[in-house]
Amino acid sequence: MTDARVDRAEPAVTDRVLTIPNALSALRLLGVPVFLWLVLGPHADGWAVVLLMVSGWTDYFDGKIARRYGLVSRVGQLLDPLADRLYILTTVLAFTARGILPLYLTLSLLARDLFLAGLLPVWRKHGYGPPPVNFMGKAATSNLLYAFPLLLLGAGHNTLATVARPLGWAFAGWGVALYWWAGVLYVRQLAAVARPVGGGRYGEGAPA
Repeated sequence: MTDARVDRAEPAVTDRVLTIPNALSALRLLGVPVFLWLVLGPHADGWAVVLLMVSGWTDYFDGKIARRYGLVSRVGQLLDPLADRLYILTTVLAFTARGILPLYLTLSLLARDLFLAGLLPVWRKHGYGPPPVNFMGKAATSNLLYAFPLLLLGAGHNTLATVARPLGWAFAGWGVALYWWAGVLYVRQLAAVARPVGGGRYGEGAPA
């Protein structure tokens, strides 16, 4: 009988750089300034929605490919959450400037990131790098990446906008709630580090 613990084992982390998952993460990073220009420059919302959807798909497939084919790398553990973070940051700022998102929601997301960033020196003080991305953080990011194109579509004045708007706000509400809950889990991890019971270190990565 196969040991269930083996089936659930974390994939090995390599030092490889040139992998398909890393390339997908890099493409997401390159798409950030393009998306910002589309939203704030010509207001090409249709192309911006397409870019957001492509970003969401690459976010899903890079992790899937990395785990399926043993391509999890230290570079990927940095690139993936960095790309997610930049997309979320640029999108909420651009949407706020366009009046699509209210200022309080933007401040809520930014406050969470600033709060966790302020804890990084504490992690380092105890000899740890940033904690790896947890499931709640990935769920929050997924909800927000679903919300953004729907909210952008909802900014229009047609039937599609009428349908997209409530769906976008539903995903946004769940995304913000999960985003903060993931932050609470990172704080609990830090509390455990401050009062260690045994050995072991968290892996490389960044909270998302």
